[in-house]
Amino acid sequence: MKVSLSVLKRVYEALQDAGEHGYGSQRDDGPLDPEKHLFFINAFEMPLWNWSVERGAFEKASHAPSALGTAESRVWAIRNRLNIIKQTILRNEHFTPSTLPTRDREHLLTIRSTKQLLGRAGERFLLFGMLSHSKEGKLCIEDQDGVVELDFTLLDQPSEGLFTEGSFVLIEGDYTEDATFVVIAVGHPPCESRETARSIYGHVDFLGQGATTPEDDAKYTIRIQEDFAGINFFFLSDVWLDHPDTLRGLGKIFDNCIENSFIPKVMVLCGNFTSRGIAQGNSRDISRYQEGFDALADLISSYPLITQNTHFVLVPGPLDLAVNSILPRRPLLSSFTSRLRSKVPKIHFASNPCRIKFFAQEIVIFREDMMARMLRNLVGVKPSVRNEDLKRYVRPFSPCEGTADENV
Repeated sequence: MKVSLSVLKRVYEALQDAGEHGYGSQRDDGPLDPEKHLFFINAFEMPLWNWSVERGAFEKASHAPSALGTAESRVWAIRNRLNIIKQTILRNEHFTPSTLPTRDREHLLTIRSTKQLLGRAGERFLLFGMLSHSKEGKLCIEDQDGVVELDFTLLDQPSEGLFTEGSFVLIEGDYTEDATFVVIAVGHPPCESRETARSIYGHVDFLGQGATTPEDDAKYTIRIQEDFAGINFFFLSDVWLDHPDTLRGLGKIFDNCIENSFIPKVMVLCGNFTSRGIAQGNSRDISRYQEGFDALADLISSYPLITQNTHFVLVPGPLDLAVNSILPRRPLLSSFTSRLRSKVPKIHFASNPCRIKFFAQEIVIFREDMMARMLRNLVGVKPSVRNEDLKRYVRPFSPCEGTADENV
């Protein structure tokens, strides 16, 4: 009932084209509108997917995500993280055994559960779980089966990266008769390339904007390089609108864009939009805060070419006024942005974090001072680490070629 002659003809013609030209080299001669492939997704608009251990796949949740979750939602969030990272580890070549008996099988790493430690004192294990503190304040590793206390006395120094409470790590060590785990090595789980992940879960629409196949992405990539080589995205952070040099600097950027015919497709402005915090109930600070957005609206509207062609995305920072102060943060209050909405037609007030999808590229924008948060809950780091190394550990990289926020 679902397979008709017209469907078979269309599939047959597509296979013929793929055989003659190869996947990724097919070209649609019709016009390609980049506006139809540009999406701005807030954190509260994305569908919620849970990992099903029984099916080994993602299942879409029946309820919409909310900033005020229940106790069960916190458990599900941590359990999802553990299962997703664990199945990524098990696909790694160092953890996946070969079907043929080879010498390499002896060097494979096997992840054990905390329940497998019972009655096996003196043996060495590799555990994967979340770093947490017990009720007595002792550091432990926790997985879906139990908790075991950690002993770091024999650990010279951890591997690269920051290890904080709540992070998922791989730990190697010896289990003792005192029911403690003597750690000899600790490290972060291995990464997986985006191409590998999309080849497995490319059919899942994580963003709610429609899923595309890797073949479609390859086809679009060729067309973008040929037809839209001049498309650019700008990213700016700490746009202090209460500072006079900020608007002058933005004006210079706009002037250079007009003079060189270098009009950006998207300009992301991340907070904080004020150089200092706003005291609760202080009408003078609130009035000055709104005047900054009004001045930004007047500045953008004074450049008609940029106003008509550029998408502006405003992401609130830690000091900005929004409905909630916890992550994810909702967009800026509409009472401060009425002039921007009226004068800038392509304005988008995004949540923090948010995502931009442009063809096959997905850019995550997250504005938060994470260094202080992570150092506050730090478990261990190499003694020789300096400031530049800490920035490198904390700074995220987007899955596409883009610019990461320097202050994240």
